[in-house]
Amino acid sequence: MTTALAGNPIDTDRLRLGARCLADGRCEFRVWAPGAGAGGVQLQRIGKPAVAMEAGSGGYYSLRLKDIPPGTRYSYLVGGKTRPDPASRYQPDGVHSPSEVVAATFVWTDDAWANPPLAQYVLYEMHTGTFSAAGTFDAVIPRLPYLKDLGVTAIELMPVSQFPGGRNWGYDGVFPFAVQNTYGGPAALKRLVNAAHRAGLAVVLDVVYNHLGPEGNYLRDFGPYFIDRYKTPWGDALNFDGPDSDEVRQFFIENALYWTGEFHIDALRLDAIHAIFDSSALRFLQELATTVRKATGAYVMAESDLNDVRVIRPDGLACDALWSDSLHHVLHVLLTGEHDGYYQDFGGVADLAKAYNEAFVYSGQYSKFRRRRHGNSTRGARGEQFVVCAQNHDQIGNRAQGDRLSALLDFESLKLAAGAVILSPFLPLLFMGEEYGETAPFLYFTSHGDDDLIEAVRRGRQEEFGAFAWQEVADPQAEVTFSQCRLTPQASWTPRQRMLHDFYRELLRIRRDTPALAHLSMERTEAVPVGEHCLRMRRWCETGEAMVVLEFSQAGGAPGGTCPAGRWRKLIDSADSKWDGPGGAPESLTGEIGIVLARRSLAVYERVG
Repeated sequence: MTTALAGNPIDTDRLRLGARCLADGRCEFRVWAPGAGAGGVQLQRIGKPAVAMEAGSGGYYSLRLKDIPPGTRYSYLVGGKTRPDPASRYQPDGVHSPSEVVAATFVWTDDAWANPPLAQYVLYEMHTGTFSAAGTFDAVIPRLPYLKDLGVTAIELMPVSQFPGGRNWGYDGVFPFAVQNTYGGPAALKRLVNAAHRAGLAVVLDVVYNHLGPEGNYLRDFGPYFIDRYKTPWGDALNFDGPDSDEVRQFFIENALYWTGEFHIDALRLDAIHAIFDSSALRFLQELATTVRKATGAYVMAESDLNDVRVIRPDGLACDALWSDSLHHVLHVLLTGEHDGYYQDFGGVADLAKAYNEAFVYSGQYSKFRRRRHGNSTRGARGEQFVVCAQNHDQIGNRAQGDRLSALLDFESLKLAAGAVILSPFLPLLFMGEEYGETAPFLYFTSHGDDDLIEAVRRGRQEEFGAFAWQEVADPQAEVTFSQCRLTPQASWTPRQRMLHDFYRELLRIRRDTPALAHLSMERTEAVPVGEHCLRMRRWCETGEAMVVLEFSQAGGAPGGTCPAGRWRKLIDSADSKWDGPGGAPESLTGEIGIVLARRSLAVYERVG
């Protein structure tokens, strides 16, 4: 069977790498190993003699055997070395041990589930290992009703592919198909996705196609998965455009189809695509996004720091959405006053207005941090094609002490940050614990087994912060670095944390129930600075109009501009006494009168006449 894609056929019958339990009771093993040499590839099972695999075309080897039940451990003998399966579904004893045969069978009960329109996504990013005390997929399930009640519509899991040890962000994964053993393995991930769908929540999975981690990375023993022509900040670049790259591309496309097909994942978040190097006429990412959308209907979201709208153009990389850092960066500067590193490129409310109106602050002008022009125009793009946040794993974890905004800002500023993101014309993303002002840090942590690698990671973290005025950096390898990142149990929240949670929930309700705020359109958004510290944003659709006023000054009391003509009803005000504020804006507005807000506050109005 072939599927036409941009004029090039993809052989979908070959999308079957790894160990598969067949309907006739046999198990098929299939591996791509063009570097195997004259000896070919042998299958090795614990306590059984090695069996030669049959060589096929294109460097593929395969073998079908009877009496291979799920749970059977196996490895490949390739080039004189015993190695786990590159397409292993499970590494029960870690990255250096044999792979395990896994049955694809699972009793799904999510038949009534339908992936919501992208514009309805409200993302909640979580790290499985620190989201709960147990640090497993099963431990997430009891918290799904809480997330649904909050107003979240999609949980986004940081990478779950097998990494060394039990402590890692997930970006050091080395077996793209194997679900992390310490999180519960593949069956537990399916239970989580099934439960999320039954609770009315989509599931987004973060996948890493720009590099593999250093420890347990055995792919190069099988074939030319990597290319010397390019380098990434984290290791060798994957071979997406060199000799034999067709099979490398197919390996990762099969991986994407594995998640969205067998695991019912609703969307993939592609990590740091600016580190995926590909000069092909048909780019790997375009091929992947188009194939996934056609085969499973799942969305593909990309992270990129290039401010390049071609990522989401149908005639570009064809991704459905793009993580955009612009709103985060300018909001962080306005709230904290920090100007180190890349924050030096961002300034006052004029930059925030541009972020609301165009998604990118830099759309072709000179960047002082990059020392060159940066970005292009988003003209014609839709609001739901951009994911924005006030905090995420990178922006917190890539600080020396992993400090969240709750460690940097007062209560009024935390409410202001929430409104600035949730009421934007884009897809909002919350980072786990943000909604109640979690005080535990989110640090970078690892559990490598190689002493030289451990030391190299420590040095690398120190060097990474050279552009910032941060001196002490937490030791990534120390177990306490990981353990202190676990979220605070809800029973231990302070009264203010409970209030902040309720404020987030109310903002998300207003966003969902107010037509002008639920309609995501930059063309129907008008954000304008009012003085040095205040911004007024109008958003409208065919059935309504809303106005958001954000006051960033530490003093407050300055006019927030004039109210557009008409009658306006207040929907929420962060300075209300209900939210433990000092008292804020009037309940209603009529005519072109001045709006005065309290310090570090926001107010939302809806036109009623």
